[in-house]
Amino acid sequence: MKRKSTLEALLTHLVLIAACMVVLYPVLWVVKMALSSSQAFSMSINPIPTELSFSNFSHILQSGEGLFFRQLFNSVVVALVTTVVGVMLACTAAYAFSRFRFPGRTLGLASFLVTQMFPGVVMAIPLYILLDKLGLLNSLTGLVLVYSTTSVPFCVWMLKGYFDTIPRDLEEAAIMDGAGQWLIFTKIILPLARPAIVVTALFSFMTAWNEFILAATFLSDERMFTLPVVLQRFVGDYSTQWGYFAAGAIIVSLPVMGLFFKLQKYLVGGLTAGAVKG
Repeated sequence: MKRKSTLEALLTHLVLIAACMVVLYPVLWVVKMALSSSQAFSMSINPIPTELSFSNFSHILQSGEGLFFRQLFNSVVVALVTTVVGVMLACTAAYAFSRFRFPGRTLGLASFLVTQMFPGVVMAIPLYILLDKLGLLNSLTGLVLVYSTTSVPFCVWMLKGYFDTIPRDLEEAAIMDGAGQWLIFTKIILPLARPAIVVTALFSFMTAWNEFILAATFLSDERMFTLPVVLQRFVGDYSTQWGYFAAGAIIVSLPVMGLFFKLQKYLVGGLTAGAVKG
């Protein structure tokens, strides 16, 4: 039995190592291209960098007399404001859908679900017309408005499911102590739902940070570009600057990687934790 368990453990680790190699291979390939001084696409299957050159990174960071940092600032502002606005609206809406019974509740939830069945690009033309009428084309405000409204349905469904797991007994006990509805929501429900809020905010941030199609459609001024639009500029009709593209991709992915490492405890166990502990 001991020999059998050792063999099973060995096979399990071999499978996990193989899976990790498959997942990390594209990442190592991108790192190799980013550290190469050439802009050509390497046909070698070896993903290990053969040279260490940071010329691609320095070119991106120094391009346009600080233009890259302006574009980085645009991405940070758009992603943060979208996350804050989307989560704030979703928290109140999700709590209402979870706790109250009112006419149109089921229809509202179904409508939110239907909107998630279609990609955002389907709404590109009507959104473009709306932003044009409002004078918000080529502005970060218009982009934040679009991202916030499109992220609300997903956030509502995520948070509503977690609010449903919080016992109503906690609210009833607070009411008996004289607490009002707003106090219950802010002092009891939101702290208990913190893991779900953090995870929802992370996914909202990632969506706004990585979105390209709508940003490329609504933005025309280079100073207003977000980072995904900047990366696309390295891909031309007849040639692609692979070194710059790979270096830019690594720079763009660093903030998201940092957030994942910072919030991994919520990602692993946040949504499965109960509302009452101890």
